[in-house]
Amino acid sequence: MNALLKSVNSQSIASITFKVVVLLTVIISFLPLFPGLVGLIFAAFGYIPAIDQYTFSFTGFNALLAWPGLNQSIMLTLFVSITSTLLSAVCCFAILQSCWHSRWWKQIETLLAPIMALPHVAFAVGFAFLFTPSGFIARVFGEQIDWQLIHDQYGIGLILALTLKEIPFLLFMSIPLLKQLNINTTLITAQSLGYNNAQAWQKIILPQWLPKIRFSLFAVMAYSISVVDVALIIGPTQPPTLAVLVWQWLNDADLATLPKASAGALVLLLLCLVTLFSIRLAEWLITVKCKTWQSNGRYSLPIGGKSIITITYLIALITLPMLLIWSFAQRWRFPDITPSKWSLRFWQQEWHYLLDIIANSMMIALISATIALIFAIIVHEHSVKAAANKQWLKVPRLLIAIPMLAPQLSLLFGMQVATLYIAHQYYYLWVIWAHTFFAFPYIFLALDGPWRSYDQRLDNVALSLGMSPFKTWWQIKRPLLLPAIWIAWAVGISVSLAQYLPTLMLGSGRISTLTTEAVALSSGQDRRISAIYALLQSITPFIFYIIAIVASRKTGSLEQQDAGSNHHTHATTSAPPSTSTNRVTTRNVSISK
Repeated sequence: MNALLKSVNSQSIASITFKVVVLLTVIISFLPLFPGLVGLIFAAFGYIPAIDQYTFSFTGFNALLAWPGLNQSIMLTLFVSITSTLLSAVCCFAILQSCWHSRWWKQIETLLAPIMALPHVAFAVGFAFLFTPSGFIARVFGEQIDWQLIHDQYGIGLILALTLKEIPFLLFMSIPLLKQLNINTTLITAQSLGYNNAQAWQKIILPQWLPKIRFSLFAVMAYSISVVDVALIIGPTQPPTLAVLVWQWLNDADLATLPKASAGALVLLLLCLVTLFSIRLAEWLITVKCKTWQSNGRYSLPIGGKSIITITYLIALITLPMLLIWSFAQRWRFPDITPSKWSLRFWQQEWHYLLDIIANSMMIALISATIALIFAIIVHEHSVKAAANKQWLKVPRLLIAIPMLAPQLSLLFGMQVATLYIAHQYYYLWVIWAHTFFAFPYIFLALDGPWRSYDQRLDNVALSLGMSPFKTWWQIKRPLLLPAIWIAWAVGISVSLAQYLPTLMLGSGRISTLTTEAVALSSGQDRRISAIYALLQSITPFIFYIIAIVASRKTGSLEQQDAGSNHHTHATTSAPPSTSTNRVTTRNVSISK
């Protein structure tokens, strides 16, 4: 009896402890949203005690509306974000239609990870080296090329760069969705009704794919409307996009521009909400309101997915050799195809500064990604328990996704104001906090599929055998999900390494990382120095991806373990064929289900 009471008490203590841990996770992970939004709204309406403004007013909005280039900047921002998102979605679907489960698909899937690991800033610097009037394309084709894609007034170069960078992301997010849609069966059924492959994809699969890819399109749209680092490198300048404009006002030495900057940040947030709503409206019109196109006629649009994926991968992969060549070029006069003189001089010149910056970047990325990984695991475990026990409240997925969907600039402005009241001198603490906040949703998404596919019956069996909940998780679930945890950790590190605005705004310019230095140097005149920083910024995430891949292979993938367990099952069940037994074996224990 005493043993039973002791067991019940220990389970209650464990349950309460876990709830407290979940509560702390939610507070630490989502607390930045509150000061972010409240600080932004207060500052937009003129209440900024930091500069002795204690009354609410419309001064910021009046100054914003009086700025002469505001309308052009807003129109340019909408044009760039909507066009790049639309092109990304169309190109992604065209590639899926042309290449899904064809002989091309294996190569496409293999190259997705390294291209996605390439940071936006490094890609933008390499893109600029390709398409400037004295870039590599102009060197190869000479006077036949007469375009201006870098800093052009219509943002065409920015649209092209954002589209090329987002296509692999949408492809990656589409893979699990298409597996759910059972494409092969759909195509066979459609062909039996007389539809060809293109008609089946556009009339049957597109209306199913579009609602499922909605969240990813939201993330692409939110990023394109609020991007600052890539727009600074290749975007238009007269006027720039609204996000860049607000960033310039925030950095103005005149503190009187703060109300105007905060009003601009609030307008940027509202623009983002409007464009996200427009995506949902367009999806509703296509799939629900005006769906007669799905049944009328057999017309299908000709779209060349293979050409699109070839161009996308070619441009993305050629940026790394471009950065490498420029980093070792001492003399490369236009229109020479290759440098006439090579040198290590610039590496030797920068190496002393680079060591500190690399150490800084990796330290912040390691700490923030590890914290975000622990939080993501806790929230996933809480979601599993909440699904099993309906008395537990779930953490809303929309809340988790807000850091991906809201403009960084708008949230960070309020967070920066909040840190001024607490202890703004702890720059590293605030920067790590901000990196954790923005890396958390990506890690959560990376773990979502493996956590959903885990068979909960294994836990039930282990608990019924007397193992404690923590021991069950540590000895049964953790070894099976360890490969996915390694990959999610690498994803979090790459997200942290790419953060530009959180580092600059919450670090008050006192913390330098590879990303901040690469953006700062991209506007300089020396391409060789820019190439060194951009190259290192693109290589660093690869190192962690390689570590994660090697570690995950050491521990074995979930499928391999399932296959191994099935093989083991076959071996164990071959003796008594009348009993059907499944056995999952980890390093620590072996369980039959």
